[in-house]
Amino acid sequence: MKRLPEKEVMDDETQVIAYAKADFAGVNQAFVGRLLAAHPGAARGSIIDLGCGPADIPIRLAQAAPEAKVTAVDASAPMIVLAKRAVAKAKLEARVTLVEGYLPGLPLPDGGFDVVVSNSLLHQLPDPAAFWGEVKRLVRPGGAVFVMDLFRPASEAEARRIVEAAAAGEDPVLKEDFYNSLLAAFSLEEVAAQLAAAGLPFAPTQASERHLVVSGVPPRL
Repeated sequence: MKRLPEKEVMDDETQVIAYAKADFAGVNQAFVGRLLAAHPGAARGSIIDLGCGPADIPIRLAQAAPEAKVTAVDASAPMIVLAKRAVAKAKLEARVTLVEGYLPGLPLPDGGFDVVVSNSLLHQLPDPAAFWGEVKRLVRPGGAVFVMDLFRPASEAEARRIVEAAAAGEDPVLKEDFYNSLLAAFSLEEVAAQLAAAGLPFAPTQASERHLVVSGVPPRL
C-alpha cells in the first residue's frame, strides 16, 4: 500500500483535546519501560523527547528516573499548552523543560543529550531525513537513540481492523487520526533505508502488530 502523508503538526484544537483525553497509559508506560531496559544509563542522564505531545511520556520518564532531566519538544502550540499544565500538575517543572519548535533546526546544542527518544513522530513528517538528521545532531558521542513509531499495514482494510482492535471505545476524531497515521507511517524497509542514508547503523525491529522500534548507540563521529 502506498504511503498517504498526513498533516505534519496537530494544531487543530479538537484533535489536540481528543488526543490529550485518550488513554495511552499502557502504551506510554511500556515505552518508558522498553527505553530504560534497553539503555539503563538513561535513568541518570539528559533525555530529549521529540514530539512530546501533552508530555505524558516525559512525565513518566521523570517519575521513573528521578535523576534524569527531560527536554520535551513539540511543534504544536496548543499541545505545548496542555503539556505545561500536565508538567505543573505533576510538580516536575524543575526536571521537565518544554520547548516549542520544528525539526530540523531546533534551538538546542549539538550533542547536547545523553539520550534522544521519540514516540510516533516520524510518520507525521514529510521529510524523514530531517528527523534522523536532528536525532544524529542532538545525541552526544556515545549517547543512545530510542525511537518507536507506527509502521504501515498492508492495506486500508488492515488499518481499519487495527484501529477497531486498539481504539474501539475512543473518540471518533482520535480513531480517524489513528487511521490516517497508519496510512502515513513508513514500512520497516523504508525506515531501514532512511537509517542507512543518515549513517545510523541501526535496524528497525517490529515491536507489535503496529509498532516498530529503532534502538542503539550511534558510532562516535
